Amino acid sequence: MSTLLSGLVPEAVLTAEEFGDIPDAWIFPEEAAVLSRAVDRRRREFATVRHCARLALTDLGRPAGPMVPGERGAPTWPEGVVGSMTHCDGYRAAAVSRSIDVAAVGIDAEPHAPLPPGLLRRIASPSERDRLAELRLARPSLHWERVFFSAKESVYKAWFPLTGTWLDFREAELTLDPYRRTFRARLLRAGRDDGGRAPQTLRGRWRVGRGLVVTAVTHRVAAPVPGGPGAAGGAVGSPARGGR
Repeated sequence: MSTLLSGLVPEAVLTAEEFGDIPDAWIFPEEAAVLSRAVDRRRREFATVRHCARLALTDLGRPAGPMVPGERGAPTWPEGVVGSMTHCDGYRAAAVSRSIDVAAVGIDAEPHAPLPPGLLRRIASPSERDRLAELRLARPSLHWERVFFSAKESVYKAWFPLTGTWLDFREAELTLDPYRRTFRARLLRAGRDDGGRAPQTLRGRWRVGRGLVVTAVTHRVAAPVPGGPGAAGGAVGSPARGGR
């Protein structure tokens, strides 16, 4: 099934989306337990985004068990699966893949609208802000700051399962390509994947449609470094941040 994420991720990554909440979307008791104090809106988006994840997992041929938020709100994926979830007003989506095909995937969706005042200065370096100013002059109809913010969110959601470490917005130097609708993040923080490699860049794609900005980062499985922590078994999937 075609989604807004189609074309932003390779064929090995399967996606599912909804443009509103599903009133009867079910969740496992283990998932319901973490929502004991949640407001109704949070319950609906939590259930709907997991509905998307279960659809994608079914297409992948994997059982869809409880996906309880773990460290920093990241959902727990089935063994051998990597994935990412996202939700914003009017949109919920999930992307999953086998960890033998993809080492990590990160997705994010945002309203195609200006960022809150003052946020850009906190998340972008001076050189990044200069590049965004050039993009605004070239194509003022696009909210480039929102594309930038979403891309950095996707970068984090791919980085965290690779390394298990936090990545600040200022620790990924991002460059947007307005023609190919791609982006590249140069990582300024040290971290190693399960193959013992230190990712230096992450790459992704973006699109704008239906009033939304959607971004995705996919990191391919790499051969392990001889003697590294993953030398015996290769890359193994970890949960991506999905607490949004």
